[in-house]
Amino acid sequence: DNITLFDRSEKLPGGAVLEQSDATGWMGMFCQNLMRIALELAKTNPVYEGMATKFFQHYVYVGAAMKRMGSHGDHNLWDEKDGFFYDVLRYPNGHYEKLRVRSLVGLIPLFAVERLGEEWVKPFAEFATNLHWFVDHRQDIVAQCVNTLKRDDEKTLMLTIVSPTQLQRILQRVWDPKEFRSDFGLRSLSKFHQEHPFSMGHNVVRYEPAEADCKIKGGNSNWRGPIWFPTTFLMIESLRKLDKAYGDTLKIDGADGKQATTGEIAKYMADSMISIFTRDQQGKRPVFGDIAKFQDDPHWRDYITFSEYFDGDTGKGLGASHQTGWTALVASLIDEWRR
Repeated sequence: DNITLFDRSEKLPGGAVLEQSDATGWMGMFCQNLMRIALELAKTNPVYEGMATKFFQHYVYVGAAMKRMGSHGDHNLWDEKDGFFYDVLRYPNGHYEKLRVRSLVGLIPLFAVERLGEEWVKPFAEFATNLHWFVDHRQDIVAQCVNTLKRDDEKTLMLTIVSPTQLQRILQRVWDPKEFRSDFGLRSLSKFHQEHPFSMGHNVVRYEPAEADCKIKGGNSNWRGPIWFPTTFLMIESLRKLDKAYGDTLKIDGADGKQATTGEIAKYMADSMISIFTRDQQGKRPVFGDIAKFQDDPHWRDYITFSEYFDGDTGKGLGASHQTGWTALVASLIDEWRR
């Protein structure tokens, strides 16, 4: 709500409408999640197969609509030159203006990832029939957001708003330490904007790894560089699904010239998040930053706090230190990646 160039609680300049890649990405993920829940329920009550069909179709409608949003001339949400999704301002007179800010706004479409294996779907007879009919007869929209993969004689439908080509280009930025890749997770704003802030009128967005210095939303604009557990966790989950589907056939070029699979990137992200709380080679926990009392005092050094968010460069815990909700996702990361 406060990563954007504008305060979304205020009216946009010139009566403009903001066409958003993040809100649309969330809705695609929402439909996929409800489809999966409906299929789980259908294992014991087949009536839910109809609900699963509805949410699959809604996902397709959302994904296809996103490809058309802002698609007037060169002002579509996807920017072919930069290989990234940007928000677009649409003015009443028909003019469009692209907000070239590389942030989580352009990464959230990656959260809408789901796999439907042919063998896995077979037991759901009604859903499978409707699924295949829709895929075969609505290619005009399905082709925008459903890809068919064949590996080891197994057919899988990949539900992704981004195409494989777009996926590779976006993940190159995710994997670049000069952009989103931190030693402690996924930055909420690309580090590129540290030296290249984006401005429009009096509004400026620049990379700020800790607390933001702008006063949008009462000063609570701490999404311009810091790491947040929920968003990095969701990215890890998407990367895992992509790895199961593509395996070694999808590799991302790193800034160091080395390639990495989506599974390797997921593992790196998980290890990075866990390392926020573990001692480094100097015996320091990044979460405690430069607070000597917490780092060295035997009465404090082992009592780890679960901060609200974390410095994008140092991993220092910021915001509310008792925020044990989403930051407790580190327990899942330890369970899934360290066993």
